[in-house]
Amino acid sequence: MPIYWLNDDNCQFPPVEHASGEGILAVGGDLSAERLLTAYSLGIFPWFNEGDPITWWSPDPRMVLFPSELKVSKSMKPYFNQGKYDISVDKDFAGVMRNCQKPRGTYGGTWITEDMVAAYCRLHELGYAHSVEVWQGDDMVGGLYGVALGKCFFGESMFTRLSNASKFGFIYMVKMIEALGFWLVDCQQETSHLQSLGARPIKRADFTRIMERNRNQTTLQGHWGDLSNALKPMVMPFIGAETPFLSIKKSNSFI
Repeated sequence: MPIYWLNDDNCQFPPVEHASGEGILAVGGDLSAERLLTAYSLGIFPWFNEGDPITWWSPDPRMVLFPSELKVSKSMKPYFNQGKYDISVDKDFAGVMRNCQKPRGTYGGTWITEDMVAAYCRLHELGYAHSVEVWQGDDMVGGLYGVALGKCFFGESMFTRLSNASKFGFIYMVKMIEALGFWLVDCQQETSHLQSLGARPIKRADFTRIMERNRNQTTLQGHWGDLSNALKPMVMPFIGAETPFLSIKKSNSFI
Protein backbone atom coordinates (compact mmCIF):
# COMPACT_ATOMS: atom_id res chain seq x y z
CA MET A 1 0.00 0.00 0.00
CA PRO A 2 1.25 3.55 -0.71
CA ILE A 3 1.88 6.01 2.13
CA TYR A 4 -0.18 9.14 1.57
CA TRP A 5 1.10 12.69 2.00
CA LEU A 6 -1.63 14.87 3.45
CA ASN A 7 -2.74 18.09 1.82
CA ASP A 8 -2.17 21.12 4.03
CA ASP A 9 -5.25 22.80 2.57
CA ASN A 10 -7.81 20.40 4.06
CA CYS A 11 -8.18 17.80 6.81
CA GLN A 12 -9.20 14.83 4.69
CA PHE A 13 -7.66 11.40 5.25
CA PRO A 14 -7.46 8.43 2.89
CA PRO A 15 -9.56 5.34 3.75
CA VAL A 16 -8.11 3.49 6.73
CA GLU A 17 -8.06 0.28 4.67
CA HIS A 18 -5.14 1.83 2.75
CA ALA A 19 -2.83 1.72 5.79
CA SER A 20 0.40 -0.25 5.49
CA GLY A 21 0.83 -3.62 7.14
CA GLU A 22 2.28 -1.98 10.23
CA GLY A 23 -0.57 0.50 10.36
CA ILE A 24 0.86 3.68 8.80
CA LEU A 25 -1.81 5.48 6.81
CA ALA A 26 -0.37 8.91 6.00
CA VAL A 27 2.29 11.49 6.84
CA GLY A 28 2.32 15.26 6.88
CA GLY A 29 -0.39 17.77 7.62
CA ASP A 30 -0.49 19.51 10.98
CA LEU A 31 -1.73 19.04 14.54
CA SER A 32 -4.56 21.55 14.36
CA ALA A 33 -7.61 20.86 16.48
CA GLU A 34 -9.71 20.36 13.36
CA ARG A 35 -7.35 17.76 11.91
CA LEU A 36 -6.92 15.90 15.20
CA LEU A 37 -10.66 15.70 15.81
CA THR A 38 -11.23 14.54 12.24
CA ALA A 39 -8.56 11.87 12.67
CA TYR A 40 -9.96 10.52 15.94
CA SER A 41 -13.48 10.46 14.53
CA LEU A 42 -12.17 8.13 11.81
CA GLY A 43 -10.12 5.98 14.18
CA ILE A 44 -6.77 7.51 13.18
CA PHE A 45 -4.12 8.83 15.58
CA PRO A 46 -0.73 10.59 15.30
CA TRP A 47 2.47 8.96 16.54
CA PHE A 48 5.96 10.06 15.52
CA ASN A 49 9.38 10.94 16.91
CA GLU A 50 10.95 14.36 17.30
CA GLY A 51 12.33 15.53 13.95
CA ASP A 52 10.18 13.13 11.89
CA PRO A 53 7.15 14.18 9.84
CA ILE A 54 3.77 13.78 11.52
CA THR A 55 2.75 10.16 11.00
CA TRP A 56 -0.88 8.99 11.14
CA TRP A 57 -1.77 5.42 12.13
CA SER A 58 -4.67 3.02 11.82
CA PRO A 59 -3.37 -0.39 12.97
CA ASP A 60 -5.05 -3.72 12.35
CA PRO A 61 -5.96 -5.24 14.74
CA ARG A 62 -6.90 -2.44 17.16
CA MET A 63 -6.56 -2.82 20.92
CA VAL A 64 -9.70 -1.72 22.76
CA LEU A 65 -11.29 -2.13 26.16
CA PHE A 66 -15.04 -2.38 26.60
CA PRO A 67 -15.81 -0.95 30.06
CA SER A 68 -17.91 -3.96 31.09
CA GLU A 69 -14.87 -6.19 30.43
CA LEU A 70 -12.49 -4.30 32.73
CA LYS A 71 -10.55 -6.62 35.02
CA VAL A 72 -9.81 -5.36 38.52
CA SER A 73 -7.46 -7.78 40.25
CA LYS A 74 -7.85 -8.72 43.91
CA SER A 75 -4.53 -7.04 44.61
CA MET A 76 -5.89 -3.71 43.27
CA LYS A 77 -9.13 -3.67 45.27
CA PRO A 78 -7.43 -2.66 48.57
CA TYR A 79 -6.05 0.43 46.84
CA PHE A 80 -9.63 1.63 46.46
CA ASN A 81 -11.02 0.23 49.71
CA GLN A 82 -8.23 1.84 51.74
CA GLY A 83 -8.07 5.05 49.71
CA LYS A 84 -4.35 4.66 49.10
CA TYR A 85 -4.39 7.38 46.43
CA ASP A 86 -6.53 10.43 45.73
CA ILE A 87 -7.85 11.08 42.27
CA SER A 88 -8.88 14.09 40.21
CA VAL A 89 -9.95 14.72 36.64
CA ASP A 90 -8.91 17.67 34.45
CA LYS A 91 -7.09 19.32 37.36
CA ASP A 92 -3.63 19.50 35.73
CA PHE A 93 -3.79 18.37 32.11
CA ALA A 94 -0.47 19.97 31.15
CA GLY A 95 1.20 18.42 34.20
CA VAL A 96 0.04 14.95 33.17
CA MET A 97 1.36 15.47 29.64
CA ARG A 98 4.71 16.71 30.97
CA ASN A 99 5.05 13.64 33.17
CA CYS A 100 4.13 11.34 30.28
CA GLN A 101 6.72 13.20 28.19
CA LYS A 102 9.62 12.27 30.47
CA PRO A 103 11.91 9.44 29.26
CA ARG A 104 11.22 6.09 30.89
CA GLY A 105 13.59 3.32 31.86
CA THR A 106 16.26 2.67 29.28
CA TYR A 107 14.50 4.75 26.61
CA GLY A 108 16.26 8.02 25.96
CA GLY A 109 13.58 9.80 23.97
CA THR A 110 9.89 10.47 23.88
CA TRP A 111 7.27 10.66 21.14
CA ILE A 112 5.42 13.45 22.95
CA THR A 113 6.98 16.43 21.24
CA GLU A 114 6.49 20.08 22.20
CA ASP A 115 4.11 20.42 19.24
CA MET A 116 2.09 17.50 20.62
CA VAL A 117 1.91 19.10 24.06
CA ALA A 118 0.65 22.36 22.57
CA ALA A 119 -1.87 20.60 20.31
CA TYR A 120 -3.43 18.44 23.04
CA CYS A 121 -3.48 21.28 25.55
CA ARG A 122 -5.49 23.15 22.93
CA LEU A 123 -7.90 20.19 22.66
CA HIS A 124 -8.18 20.27 26.44
CA GLU A 125 -9.04 23.99 26.36
CA LEU A 126 -11.74 23.17 23.81
CA GLY A 127 -13.17 20.47 26.09
CA TYR A 128 -12.22 17.39 24.06
CA ALA A 129 -9.03 16.17 25.77
CA HIS A 130 -9.10 15.05 29.41
CA SER A 131 -6.68 13.99 32.09
CA VAL A 132 -6.84 11.82 35.20
CA GLU A 133 -4.43 12.68 38.00
CA VAL A 134 -3.44 10.32 40.82
CA TRP A 135 -2.15 11.93 44.00
CA GLN A 136 -0.39 10.95 47.18
CA GLY A 137 -0.69 14.02 49.32
CA ASP A 138 0.37 16.97 47.19
CA ASP A 139 2.45 14.84 44.82
CA MET A 140 1.15 13.69 41.45
CA VAL A 141 2.28 10.05 41.32
CA GLY A 142 0.40 8.83 38.25
CA GLY A 143 -1.97 9.85 35.53
CA LEU A 144 -3.21 9.52 31.99
CA TYR A 145 -4.75 11.60 29.24
CA GLY A 146 -6.77 11.08 26.10
CA VAL A 147 -9.50 12.42 23.83
CA ALA A 148 -13.24 11.89 24.21
CA LEU A 149 -15.51 11.91 21.17
CA GLY A 150 -19.06 10.61 21.24
CA LYS A 151 -19.15 7.43 23.30
CA CYS A 152 -15.46 6.58 22.88
CA PHE A 153 -12.38 7.58 24.87
CA PHE A 154 -9.11 7.50 22.95
CA GLY A 155 -6.29 6.87 25.40
CA GLU A 156 -2.98 8.50 24.54
CA SER A 157 -0.46 7.96 27.32
CA MET A 158 -0.06 7.28 31.02
CA PHE A 159 2.70 7.49 33.62
CA THR A 160 3.40 6.19 37.09
CA ARG A 161 5.78 7.23 39.85
CA LEU A 162 4.57 4.80 42.53
CA SER A 163 3.38 1.20 42.39
CA ASN A 164 0.08 0.76 40.53
CA ALA A 165 -0.62 4.51 40.43
CA SER A 166 -1.33 4.62 36.70
CA LYS A 167 -3.42 1.46 36.95
CA PHE A 168 -5.41 3.11 39.76
CA GLY A 169 -6.14 6.09 37.52
CA PHE A 170 -6.97 3.95 34.51
CA ILE A 171 -9.44 1.78 36.44
CA TYR A 172 -11.17 4.85 37.85
CA MET A 173 -11.38 6.47 34.42
CA VAL A 174 -12.93 3.36 32.86
CA LYS A 175 -15.54 3.06 35.60
CA MET A 176 -16.34 6.77 35.40
CA ILE A 177 -16.95 6.73 31.65
CA GLU A 178 -18.91 3.48 31.98
CA ALA A 179 -21.27 5.35 34.30
CA LEU A 180 -21.54 7.99 31.57
CA GLY A 181 -22.56 5.42 28.95
CA PHE A 182 -19.30 5.22 27.00
CA TRP A 183 -18.84 2.23 24.69
CA LEU A 184 -15.11 1.69 24.67
CA VAL A 185 -11.58 2.88 25.42
CA ASP A 186 -9.25 2.88 22.42
CA CYS A 187 -5.89 1.55 23.61
CA GLN A 188 -4.31 1.75 20.12
CA GLN A 189 -1.49 -0.80 20.47
CA GLU A 190 -1.47 -4.21 22.14
CA THR A 191 0.48 -4.48 25.40
CA SER A 192 0.50 -7.12 28.14
CA HIS A 193 -0.27 -4.40 30.70
CA LEU A 194 -3.50 -3.37 28.96
CA GLN A 195 -4.37 -6.99 28.26
CA SER A 196 -4.18 -7.74 31.99
CA LEU A 197 -6.83 -5.03 32.51
CA GLY A 198 -9.24 -6.60 30.04
CA ALA A 199 -8.29 -4.94 26.76
CA ARG A 200 -8.36 -7.10 23.64
CA PRO A 201 -7.66 -6.72 19.93
CA ILE A 202 -10.50 -6.39 17.43
CA LYS A 203 -10.36 -6.22 13.66
CA ARG A 204 -9.91 -2.78 12.13
CA ALA A 205 -13.11 -3.33 10.13
CA ASP A 206 -15.03 -3.81 13.39
CA PHE A 207 -13.38 -0.77 14.94
CA THR A 208 -14.24 1.29 11.86
CA ARG A 209 -17.91 0.30 12.15
CA ILE A 210 -17.89 1.49 15.76
CA MET A 211 -16.36 4.79 14.62
CA GLU A 212 -19.08 5.21 11.99
CA ARG A 213 -21.75 4.77 14.63
CA ASN A 214 -19.88 6.95 17.11
CA ARG A 215 -19.84 9.93 14.74
CA ASN A 216 -23.60 10.22 15.29
CA GLN A 217 -23.23 10.47 19.08
CA THR A 218 -23.10 13.66 21.12
CA THR A 219 -19.72 14.48 22.67
CA LEU A 220 -19.59 15.31 26.38
CA GLN A 221 -17.51 18.43 25.79
CA GLY A 222 -16.10 20.61 28.54
CA HIS A 223 -14.22 20.33 31.84
CA TRP A 224 -14.89 17.01 33.60
CA GLY A 225 -13.67 17.96 37.08
CA ASP A 226 -17.05 18.67 38.64
CA LEU A 227 -18.57 15.69 36.84
CA SER A 228 -15.95 13.40 38.33
CA ASN A 229 -16.48 14.83 41.81
CA ALA A 230 -20.20 14.10 41.51
CA LEU A 231 -19.66 10.53 40.29
CA LYS A 232 -16.76 9.60 42.58
CA PRO A 233 -18.88 8.68 45.65
CA MET A 234 -20.84 6.27 43.47
CA VAL A 235 -17.96 4.86 41.42
CA MET A 236 -15.22 4.30 44.00
CA PRO A 237 -17.08 1.88 46.33
CA PHE A 238 -17.99 -0.41 43.44
CA ILE A 239 -14.38 -0.69 42.28
CA GLY A 240 -13.32 -2.15 45.60
CA ALA A 241 -16.43 -4.30 45.98
CA GLU A 242 -16.85 -7.89 44.86
CA THR A 243 -20.15 -7.17 43.08
CA PRO A 244 -20.18 -5.93 39.47
CA PHE A 245 -20.46 -2.17 39.03
CA LEU A 246 -24.19 -1.34 39.21
CA SER A 247 -24.82 -4.93 38.03
CA ILE A 248 -24.62 -3.61 34.47
CA LYS A 249 -23.72 -5.96 31.64
CA LYS A 250 -23.60 -4.26 28.29
CA SER A 251 -23.75 -6.05 24.97
CA ASN A 252 -20.93 -5.50 22.48
CA SER A 253 -22.97 -7.00 19.65
CA PHE A 254 -22.77 -3.81 17.59
CA ILE A 255 -19.24 -4.73 16.49
